[in-house]
Amino acid sequence: MTITATPPITTKGVWLTLIVVLLADAMDLIDSTITNIAAPSIVADLGADQSVIKWLGAAYALALGSLLVLGGKLGDKYGQKETFLVGMAGFVVASATAGLALSPEMLIGSRVAQGLFGALLIPQGMAIMTATFPKPMLQKAFGVFAPMLGVFAVGGPILGGVLIDANLFGLEWRPIFLINLILGGVAFVMAVKFLPSVPARPSTRIDVLGSVLLAVALFGVLFGLIEGSSDGWTALSIGAIIVGAIVFAGFVWRQARTAEPLLPRTLLANRGFTAGLIVGLLVFAGFSGLMYVISLFFQLGLGYTPTQTSLNLIPLTIGIMGGSGIAAVLVVKLARRLVVLGLVAILAGIGIMLAFIQAAGLGLEWWQAGIATLLMGVGAGICFSSIFNTALGDVDAHEAGSASGSLSAVQQVANGIGSALVTSIFLTLLPSGDIEAASATLVGLLVLVAACLLVVPLLPRTAVADIE
Repeated sequence: MTITATPPITTKGVWLTLIVVLLADAMDLIDSTITNIAAPSIVADLGADQSVIKWLGAAYALALGSLLVLGGKLGDKYGQKETFLVGMAGFVVASATAGLALSPEMLIGSRVAQGLFGALLIPQGMAIMTATFPKPMLQKAFGVFAPMLGVFAVGGPILGGVLIDANLFGLEWRPIFLINLILGGVAFVMAVKFLPSVPARPSTRIDVLGSVLLAVALFGVLFGLIEGSSDGWTALSIGAIIVGAIVFAGFVWRQARTAEPLLPRTLLANRGFTAGLIVGLLVFAGFSGLMYVISLFFQLGLGYTPTQTSLNLIPLTIGIMGGSGIAAVLVVKLARRLVVLGLVAILAGIGIMLAFIQAAGLGLEWWQAGIATLLMGVGAGICFSSIFNTALGDVDAHEAGSASGSLSAVQQVANGIGSALVTSIFLTLLPSGDIEAASATLVGLLVLVAACLLVVPLLPRTAVADIE
């Protein structure tokens, strides 16, 4: 069978494709962060136990992260445009069921479905751009792409806060998910018309068993840790961790023997890359949990409305954008030394927040929180870019795609682990008082970030300029 080559894409086609991909990534970023603001409102409206809070972000991030690599391979095998459309349609339907959820169980299930379809959707956009854009246009597109992602990161929580407080049509928190019907509907129609087709590669082999084993292992360990940290170390929580560990051992065994492992075995033998996976897991987990705890403390402790909370998080997101800009300029020159700088900035921000909370208590001023969160954001922005670029410093060019995909998957899984575990700790300590819960959680995060400094010397000494 002869495969027809993809027609050259026009300049107009480049920008229309970029808009479609940006809309998909906007939906992902908004839905991964918006529950930070909405959690208290959701729990109050559904009459749910506060333990539900920890699953609102974790359910989405875990499903997305554990299947992200598989989603990329499905796109290769069945066609990236086709897989994109399936992912977008499913994401919109799952968003509708989330927005219309009648119970906590229905909402959590919808969040899982969002993550599953997101795993089909998200990998395809960048792959299509890389395969069809002329190199000069690809560089211009990336120049627009990164700043826009920063705008979405800033706008997501703000949009969530405004929608909740606006209480459109008496729907309270539900529009934060229902808005995806508009965004996703527009993106789907545009994708059908403008997204270029990339020839499918039916010969691509997919390790379905390995993907299932990884998803089950992650769920088992995460479920056990969450339940144990919040409800006590019962036979259920301990058993889930044991089962998850056993299944993960099966995943490792499978990856060592299959002809098409999810992650090339040579990458795992690369010390610098493996160290990058570990540091990335810890940093993203810690920061995801930190954002959740700050949002909960603002609302449950300081009595902020969702809009006030989202506005008080602006310094943090501005810091992330600024830190990313710093990393873009200095990552090649400083490599792992820049990672250290970012970690120290995060530690300083957490330390300042802890000191202000201890001194001011529930009288914490907006400018005090702003100083601390701005510094945390700068450190996080530096780390987010420099960790991954540095981890790829010793990776061979032909493995760069698999490596960067694996790092992205780790980021999503870490987001779920961090938001769930750190939130569990905060909620467990909450009966002893808001100040005590926030302070103890921040101390724990200080220890976690400090531990990352011990792994940084294992990172490569050089970094790549761009992740392909």
